[in-house]
Amino acid sequence: MIELEGLTKRFGDKLAVDRLTFTVRPGVVTGFLGPNGAGKSTTMRMMLDLDHPTGGEVRIDGRRYARLKEPLKYIGALLDAKAVHGGRSAYNHLLCLAQSNRIPRSRVDEVLDVVGLSAVARQRTKGFSLGMGQRLGIAAALLGDPEILMFDEPVNGLDPEGIHWIRHLMKRLAAEGRTVFVSSHLMSEMALTAGHLVVIGQGRLLADTSMSDFIGQNSRSFVRVRTPEPERLRDVLSAVGVSPQVAADGSFEVADMEAAKLGELAAQHHVTLHELSPQQASLEEAFMRMTAESVEYHAHSTAGLADAPGDREGAAAPRGLEEGGDGGVAGGREDGRVGDRVGDRVGDREGGREGVPVWGADWSAKRRKGSAR
Repeated sequence: MIELEGLTKRFGDKLAVDRLTFTVRPGVVTGFLGPNGAGKSTTMRMMLDLDHPTGGEVRIDGRRYARLKEPLKYIGALLDAKAVHGGRSAYNHLLCLAQSNRIPRSRVDEVLDVVGLSAVARQRTKGFSLGMGQRLGIAAALLGDPEILMFDEPVNGLDPEGIHWIRHLMKRLAAEGRTVFVSSHLMSEMALTAGHLVVIGQGRLLADTSMSDFIGQNSRSFVRVRTPEPERLRDVLSAVGVSPQVAADGSFEVADMEAAKLGELAAQHHVTLHELSPQQASLEEAFMRMTAESVEYHAHSTAGLADAPGDREGAAAPRGLEEGGDGGVAGGREDGRVGDRVGDRVGDREGGREGVPVWGADWSAKRRKGSAR
């Protein structure tokens, strides 16, 4: 179980996480949703003591993460699949993690087999594709056979077979009574995987509810009816106090009666129906409605897409490169201000400690080399 109580995080004047309080319970896959910049990655980093909260606390099975002895046996996490030393093989990467947490060497082979990487276990990870890196990150999360698992965008780079596999893996882990907490922007996949949702916007809690209740409370449900006798059906419905809306295609949309009762009513009055189908919004539609006022980064359509910024003389640099926004060198993983900054990740320089890549130093070296030409 993961418990958050009044969790708050500030970066200077920016309030990234605002007094979050919720509980992630075992036995169900809990989806963690929010627009870009909502504070999801910062929240997950604070759960693992990678960022220290300004206020409030997080408890992992009743204790702070820092107080867990051999933490991989309590909670496994995939936050950044690229947080791997590229010079190590997949096997040695997992072996280092296993030895640091007193996990048997045999477990390394087991998780490599689970994620389908046994054939490339001795290859250096710098040659791995994005999908292979994701599988290795999932293997690392499973290494200690923990009761709590946390995944940030776990399907990135996976092919359809891989997506199907990770979906069923998370469901199976939850069915075993484990706590499974997953963040993703893929609404269609989340709708198939999660049974409970935690939704945040601009650092604040917007919803903590079941999947079905979330969709029901943030969308319009109705029954679509098509009939060759629209006037007769309208009279029948009016007689019981129901006023249908007429759609563009001439069908009726009935919001005040269940499909079964509507069908029975039509049958009683011998009204022929060609269609009787309940309609409910998707998770994506419900999410868009819930978070409409919390979106921080709005995209705007343009009349001439061919006029890309780089094609126009004197065009300004993209925000990510100029101000450290999304995709910028100093930008965060999620919102341009938090996450895996170059300066944060090159703390050990070329030596690099376990799990900390040295690409920041490589980037600096390449930049100096380019300037010398």
